[in-house]
Amino acid sequence: MSYAIIGFGKIGQALAKAFARNGIEVSVATTRAPESFASDAAAIGPGIKPKTLAEAIKADVIFLAVRFEQHPDVAKVLPDWKGKTVVDVTNGYGMSPEKLGGQLSSAKAFAGGRLVKGFNHLGATVFGQDPAVHGGRRVVFLASDDDDAAKDICALAKSFGFAPIGLGGLSEGGMLVQGYGSTWGRLIFKDLVQFEEKS
Repeated sequence: MSYAIIGFGKIGQALAKAFARNGIEVSVATTRAPESFASDAAAIGPGIKPKTLAEAIKADVIFLAVRFEQHPDVAKVLPDWKGKTVVDVTNGYGMSPEKLGGQLSSAKAFAGGRLVKGFNHLGATVFGQDPAVHGGRRVVFLASDDDDAAKDICALAKSFGFAPIGLGGLSEGGMLVQGYGSTWGRLIFKDLVQFEEKS
């Protein structure tokens, strides 16, 4: 399984740190030349590989960590996203509901792709930290209409050290972790930790 992060701002770099902590190689790309952010990638770890956008989208699993309004530009790079899993880390906060067109995620833009909404409810500073907290694991929320894709990303989140919690489909669970207009979903910024039950 190959991975890529599209967008290398604060959230993209926080994601890259999760990959680096666990020795999992990931490509990172923006609309800029890879050389322009190569030093930032190297500072995170040797497994963080700067690539062009065209190279990065060859990965099996794409983490979409761009500004919400930029996602259609990324989607246009491929005519069909069939066979790819797109993990939507975007948020539409500050965009009018009319502009969002009723979308709670970028699902419509990535035709054919298996879309999972997740890793977007925490600020970059918190998300970039080690998810092991006081003997527990920091929670990440996932929503998807594709059960197999959700299972795959759930397993990846666990390998990162997080405690993933499924929220169901995009229309119900996605609403809880999506910003739109001047409203944040109810689970946005909820920094929760899960502890194992002791028998």
